[in-house]
Parts: sequence; C-alpha cells; structure tokens
Amino acid sequence: MTAAVVAGLLAGYGIAIPVGAVGAYLVALTARTSLTVGAGAALGVAAVDGGYAVAAVLGGAALAGAIEPYAVPLRWASAAVLLVMAAAGAITAVRRHRAAADAADPDDGRADRVTPIAAFLRFAGITVINPMTVVYFAALVIGSGAQLAGGAEAVAFVVAAFAASASWQLLLAGGGALLGRYVTGPRGRLVTAFVSSAVILALAVRMVVTGGG
Repeated sequence: MTAAVVAGLLAGYGIAIPVGAVGAYLVALTARTSLTVGAGAALGVAAVDGGYAVAAVLGGAALAGAIEPYAVPLRWASAAVLLVMAAAGAITAVRRHRAAADAADPDDGRADRVTPIAAFLRFAGITVINPMTVVYFAALVIGSGAQLAGGAEAVAFVVAAFAASASWQLLLAGGGALLGRYVTGPRGRLVTAFVSSAVILALAVRMVVTGGG
C-alpha cells in the first residue's frame, strides 16, 4: 500500500510540477480574478489528472495503444486551443485596459467575470485534450503493474496522484493570488496578461515543433 501511495504521489507531482501553458494560464487567471476562481481552475486540472490515472490503471497498455494513432491530431488540437487562449487573453486584456481607463473606478475591470465552476470546466477541458497526460500515466502504471495489481493499491495510487496534482495546482493558484496583489493597477494587469499570452504562444509552438506535451 505504501509503495502504491508513493508511486501515486510521484506520478501526480511528475505530471504537475513542470509549469507549462496551463500552469501559466492558471497563475495569470488567478492574478486577474481571485483565489476562489484559481482554486476552481486548479481542481479542474487535478480532476482530469485523477481521471486519467483511473483510466491508466484500468486500461494500461491497451489505453496507450488506443490513443497512439490519434496522438498527432490531438497534439495539433492542443496547440490550437493554446493559440486561442493566448489570443483571447491578449485581446481581453486590451479591452479591459481601455475600459478601465474610461471608467471612474479602474478596479471595475479587474475581474474576468469567471466563476469557480466555469474555471473548473475551462481548465478541465484544456487538460483533457492533452494526450501526453494519459500516455504518461499509462506508462507509469505499466511499469509498476505488479505493485498496483490489487484493487486497494490501485485506489491508493489514484488518490495519491490526484492529491499531488491538486496540491501543486493550488500552490500555483496561491502564487497567482499573491501576484495579483502587486498587479492591481490597469498597467500591471495588462503587462501580466501579455506575458502570460506570450508564454502560452511559445509553448504552443514548441508543442507542434518538438511533439512534446
């Protein structure tokens, strides 16, 4: 049981800690909105990671083999979503900046009008189309199949993987909330949004060029 928990924690942190486009977007969104919204987004990512861990435990090699023919179109779809995110983030930031400049209270434009539930669904959708996540979990399960042979061990692995992913994503959200305290002005929010969009754009291009997740 302990070995399964450790394997799950390592798997969850292994897929979550590399801060890619989703992580950058999570930090930026939380900075522009609130910790509650960021927490919803963080749990959306973690929920998909946990779901993929379940799928990998149940499907193993068959699951990895089933998605392999679709890896390239899924990668292109992921890149397309990231490009839309980058463009939408920049456009929204410019509109919000102009609106705040014309408003009596510049803080009127601070929020992105995103609810925690909407953030959960948005980030779950972004994460679910990443083929590398399921391949990653499937490879880990295949490699440690003996340790996860029993039902209790499989459950422990999945719960630990979800907990690890959730804790890291919530840490990123907390960082975004802290950052938001220092970028509450219109100019700070605009700069933050452009930096976030630039990072997302670069990662989308890298995903297509290198074939990575």
